[in-house]
Amino acid sequence: MLSLEEGKKAVVFARLIVETYVRKTPPPSLDLSSAFSEHHGAFVTLHAYPSYDLRGCIGIPLPIMSLEEAITEGAQSATHDPRFPPLEENELDNIIIEVTVLTKPELIYVNHPKDYFSSVSIGRDGLIVEQGNYKGLLLPQVPVEQGWDIEEFLSNTCMKAGLLPDAWFDKSTKISRFSGQIFTELKPHGAIKEKKIDGSSC
Repeated sequence: MLSLEEGKKAVVFARLIVETYVRKTPPPSLDLSSAFSEHHGAFVTLHAYPSYDLRGCIGIPLPIMSLEEAITEGAQSATHDPRFPPLEENELDNIIIEVTVLTKPELIYVNHPKDYFSSVSIGRDGLIVEQGNYKGLLLPQVPVEQGWDIEEFLSNTCMKAGLLPDAWFDKSTKISRFSGQIFTELKPHGAIKEKKIDGSSC
């Protein structure tokens, strides 16, 4: 995955994208390493500071484009996450930027829904739930931040997909897991650290 220096560059790049997009100025030109040309899924998360309330989170779950393109798309889209009012220019100095770089999702095969309990690990896995045209994703850090157990994580990912909480019992429901590397500002425009799922930094 990314080195710490590459992770720092990912967050700096995401902030530049957010700021130029909100200010309607030309997109930035940043000298990115070859890692940003590789295909990865990525999410950009905006948190209000210092409350740390969620302010937007959008991304590309599958490795269908370069990391540079995925961060660009996620950063721009996070500024107008439909769950929140569009981000205003006067908020730019009061948000924390977080970038999560994803591994390729892996479909979980189980003989019985209860087998998910031994196949999913809180603090390691993010989940994608799919059933027909319905699809929902929750990042690995979400169940840790919310204090969920595995059943709550499965149920909430189903609801994120627009399904009933117990849709993970349905054999037509596909559940995939992935992991993520998280890089975040500690304060707006501040130091950038790799964040462990338990909230610590290294």
